[in-house]
Amino acid sequence: MVRRCVAIGAGLLWACSALAQPARGPAPAARQQWSFTGALGHFDLAAVQRGYAVFAGSCASCHSLSQLHFSDFEGMGLQTAEVVALAATWQVPDGLDAEGRLRHRAARPDDALPSPYAGPEAAMVANQGVVPPDLSRILQVYPGGPDRLYGLLVGYGPQPVRQIGRGFSNPYAIGHFTAMPPPLHGNEVKYADGTVPDVQAEARDVTTFLAWVSAPHLDQRRRLGVGAGLYLCFLAVLFAILNRRIWSDVRK
Repeated sequence: MVRRCVAIGAGLLWACSALAQPARGPAPAARQQWSFTGALGHFDLAAVQRGYAVFAGSCASCHSLSQLHFSDFEGMGLQTAEVVALAATWQVPDGLDAEGRLRHRAARPDDALPSPYAGPEAAMVANQGVVPPDLSRILQVYPGGPDRLYGLLVGYGPQPVRQIGRGFSNPYAIGHFTAMPPPLHGNEVKYADGTVPDVQAEARDVTTFLAWVSAPHLDQRRRLGVGAGLYLCFLAVLFAILNRRIWSDVRK
């Protein structure tokens, strides 16, 4: 009886100590080369377009992009007619019919990308109590930025391990477990430019796409900043020349 009490006490002590331990932080992600980083960086629009294809084929069934409108796709190199055709491949809510059922119609360029769920409750039911986050600004709020997001997408093992109540093992997730199953397996999409769609390529492209979604006007702002900087340099040189000419007699 004494041994049993000691064993129970030891078990309770171990459980309490385990609960008291803080969750492990994500592993540091390997630094990647991204075209859009740096003061003079720019988005590779071909990669952005490929990343959209990956998102639509592998991510849109769970995640939303509520702050992105189809008209914004002109910023990733599409023509107006192409945006209209792309929008028409999506269905958006269009009120209720006479029987109170939700109607849908083909999306138009001024529509936002629709959510895959009717509401948070439906999202929780479909994902075992977890609401998948909206990805509109994920790279502005996700610690570690694009490097960690890329690491998370490719960080699942060859045979992902799942523990009940914890999710899937992934060293780049908080606590090294995530509720998200591996979203990429390779060959989900066929790239028109002949790029091999393995997991690494798809992860890199969808990360680039989500970075563009987080800041779709970043390239324009950088071009404006470079232009303003060059203009100020021109004014500074002109001011120096004028100052030298105005005070040339005094110096003599």
